[in-house]
Amino acid sequence: MKRGLTWLILSLLVLGLYTPPRVEAANPKPPGIAAAETLSQVTGIAISPLLGVGAVGAYRYIQTPSAQRAKLSWYAQPWFWGPALLIVGLCFVKDALGPAVPTALKKPFDVIEVFENKLSGLVATGAIVPMALDMFKTFAPDTQAGLAGAGFAAIDLSGLWGALMVPFALLVYGVVFIVSHAINILILISPFASVDAALKSFRLFLLSTVAGTSLLSPKLGAFWSILIILCCIPLAGWALRLAIFGHTFAWDLLTFARTRTQVDQAPWAFLARKVAGVPRRTLGRISRDAAGNLAFTYRQWLVMPARTITLPANRHAVGRGFLHPELLEVTAEGTDDILDFPPRYNTHESNLASGLGLTEVQDVGLRAALSWLKELLGFGPATPQTA
Repeated sequence: MKRGLTWLILSLLVLGLYTPPRVEAANPKPPGIAAAETLSQVTGIAISPLLGVGAVGAYRYIQTPSAQRAKLSWYAQPWFWGPALLIVGLCFVKDALGPAVPTALKKPFDVIEVFENKLSGLVATGAIVPMALDMFKTFAPDTQAGLAGAGFAAIDLSGLWGALMVPFALLVYGVVFIVSHAINILILISPFASVDAALKSFRLFLLSTVAGTSLLSPKLGAFWSILIILCCIPLAGWALRLAIFGHTFAWDLLTFARTRTQVDQAPWAFLARKVAGVPRRTLGRISRDAAGNLAFTYRQWLVMPARTITLPANRHAVGRGFLHPELLEVTAEGTDDILDFPPRYNTHESNLASGLGLTEVQDVGLRAALSWLKELLGFGPATPQTA
């Protein structure tokens, strides 16, 4: 599937960057150059949506004569790019002060930034369509001039090019955005401010290289953007799973979902390790199948037909963690985490165990350490509890 997506994007890139023969210099900017610039802009916006679309909008507004600015798309109007760049500036100040701020105080802002990045990504998606359509308007003079010599002056193929390439622009944007968004999730789960700063610096560096190469040469910028896109394709699946995992945990913690959650017979869970070829952090539901085995049902890319795998037939227990429960595989060598339940199931471990036909609940992680300390100090035994 990844190989087919790679060839599809390469083919569409060649098609999109193709410059039709020019009959006369009716347009000061060749269509191929316009396509190269748009590809760089789409890639840059995908890396950092709010900064990218705000900067592109401001640039187009400044470069457009005053009499024509009212005709610009919404993202190039001051009422949009002004507040957008202001929010980016506030985020930059937060990041600059990050190393001096305790992690406990900084993480809530990182949670908010995760949702801000997702929201700005959705907003930026609306800018990709008019941006691509504006680019393909540059094809109209050349296409009509070429067809005029053949007696088809009334045919305008620019709309056809736009209809073909707008979905491609959205596909490129989606692939690069989901990989870039993974940086926000990694920042959220990272306990070290230095790692957070390094990740954000890397994203800013990547964005600056896209803008820099495009300014030096539109074709060089397009070539560099193509390399970034091709690198993002094999990472898209991993990034999507990480994004779903991070958003689920952040939302559950931010909204105190555990206070209103009812455990059903097939609770949601994430694979904690690769099982039967299904990658880690895949989202699905866990239940008992007809044979009484624990089965995990999931959908690839969330929309493909449902698939079911059977978990290893060993003894299982529910682990009571500090932030979220786990499904443990108990063997002679010890216990191993096989599923991670979202934080919404925190404090519902006994109901999880009962619903899955399990009889044992164990403390894990920080809770296990606290139980061990209580036992050491003589405040009570750290024995497994039955559901």
